[in-house]
Amino acid sequence: MYTTYECSPPVSTHTKAYLTLNSFQKGGDGGGPSECDNQYHSDDTPVVALSTGWFNNKSRCLNKITISGNGRSVVAMVVDECDSTMGCDEDHDYQPPCANNIVDASKAVWEALGVPQDQWGGLDITWSDA
Repeated sequence: MYTTYECSPPVSTHTKAYLTLNSFQKGGDGGGPSECDNQYHSDDTPVVALSTGWFNNKSRCLNKITISGNGRSVVAMVVDECDSTMGCDEDHDYQPPCANNIVDASKAVWEALGVPQDQWGGLDITWSDA
């Protein structure tokens, strides 16, 4: 069994989080369409999924957040949940549940932060509601 979470740390103007890489395109590693709008999104668009607690029953859906890391900032739209309560099924691309401090971001977010491609996958960041 995997650890699951119902909550995430409180949100502040500089909420600490861990940035991960996801594809929101059809056929990408994000699994099904995005939770917020039932659509797929281009990897060239700055979009994110948030851990269950921060996703907060879709309350941040289609809202923008500011992500800061690597000495830069980028604004991205919340389109999906990085499910901290379930995983290991087709809907979640057979991946384990998300930790409770994840901002799962498209390639466009990583590019905007100026992170070298060989370092994509995990980065300590801060974020806030934009």
